[in-house]
Amino acid sequence: MRYLPKSPVERQEMLAAIGAKSIDELFSTIPEKYRLREALKIPGPYSEAEVIQYFKQRAAENAAGYASFLGAGVYNHLRSVVTDTIIQRGEFLTSYTPYQAEISQGTLQAIFEFQTLMCQLTGQDVANASMYDGSTAATEAVLMAERLTGRQRVLVARSVHPEYRDVLKTYAKNSGLRIEEIPFATSGTVDVKALQGALKDDVAAVVAQSPNFFGAIESYAPLAEAAHAVGAMLVVAIAEGVSLGLLRPPVEADIVALEAQSFGLPPSYGGPFAGVIAAGERYVRQMPGRLAGQTTDFAGHRGFVLTLATREQHIRREKATSNICTNQALCALAATVHLTLLGKEGLREMAEQNLSKAQFALAELLKIPGVRRTFDAPFFNEFTVALPRSVKIVNSHLLREKIVGPLALGTPYPELTKHALVCVTETMPRGEIERFAGAVKRALEQPV
Repeated sequence: MRYLPKSPVERQEMLAAIGAKSIDELFSTIPEKYRLREALKIPGPYSEAEVIQYFKQRAAENAAGYASFLGAGVYNHLRSVVTDTIIQRGEFLTSYTPYQAEISQGTLQAIFEFQTLMCQLTGQDVANASMYDGSTAATEAVLMAERLTGRQRVLVARSVHPEYRDVLKTYAKNSGLRIEEIPFATSGTVDVKALQGALKDDVAAVVAQSPNFFGAIESYAPLAEAAHAVGAMLVVAIAEGVSLGLLRPPVEADIVALEAQSFGLPPSYGGPFAGVIAAGERYVRQMPGRLAGQTTDFAGHRGFVLTLATREQHIRREKATSNICTNQALCALAATVHLTLLGKEGLREMAEQNLSKAQFALAELLKIPGVRRTFDAPFFNEFTVALPRSVKIVNSHLLREKIVGPLALGTPYPELTKHALVCVTETMPRGEIERFAGAVKRALEQPV
């Protein structure tokens, strides 16, 4: 049977087993005003056949066949069906969180391969076995820097994803961190002069993102030089992992926080994703999460072990570095399979297609009267343009033509009202890009 509801008799037996006389007594610690006394406002009751039919009807209401030019930290890339086939094998598709020392060799090897790929991509010595997502990875990277430097002041570029900054501020409220934001220059990249003016010997970390939230590619060298001059660490966040197929890895960074969603994970309504922290080997003891290592057994065969697990279950609480109680092992496995299938050449080709299609989209949009480029820094697959009217109004017109428009930047950046963040990946055919530009032109020509 798919559904196993508990009968009234079974519920009474369960209550008796725990020493409660009723459901109300069980929930007596919950204040009365928070208790639900009326029935839930849901349709039914339905039979199983009716439930299936109901959800089929709701699924049919979803928008299908839309072209999307929305990115902003969540990206649509080509994925092989092989990835889904492998991660759905019973050995991997489990609710069990693989953090204990008794993990099977297969899971340990998958984690080890994932770590290896992440190190190769980021140019770092060690990488952990995934975090929740890029935002929590970036915050945990800052907490690493706090532990390593003994300082609590953090400088974060305003060009870092707004949601990443919000997560960091949430952590900072109760951890003693002092978060200050550094403005972006007219190029769309970090204002290095403003950063240099804010840097003092009490700064634990400088946090930057590349490609940043505006799609602009940052130069790591001046950021690292400025941070290291006062003993601070450089934390680099990467929201679009495919960019590493073309861009130089952030070797100047002390810690890298990466979102691996672009590697074989669909946008999927915003999750689940897989974050990564990668760093130099000298920082490994302060790295949260767990690390799988390679070894040799008594017979000389290759084997895998859980090398490091800095959680409260494994070591003394005061020495624990992980605030994350689980990881995204299945998502990390998907990224491993995806990258293995692509290989170095495949990832580079994918990245090149992203770049060329984004360049083509920008050129098409700049043909439209009143549209101009916001920032002049080099970009990858996202760029920012200024429109002569509200982006939200333009997007409402685009939806009528089955196009999901770009992100309106006015909400996270009030000074960028009427500016749009456009994303184009390898999944977008030339014809759809031309249709998008034509739809934008028609939307701008509509009477106010």
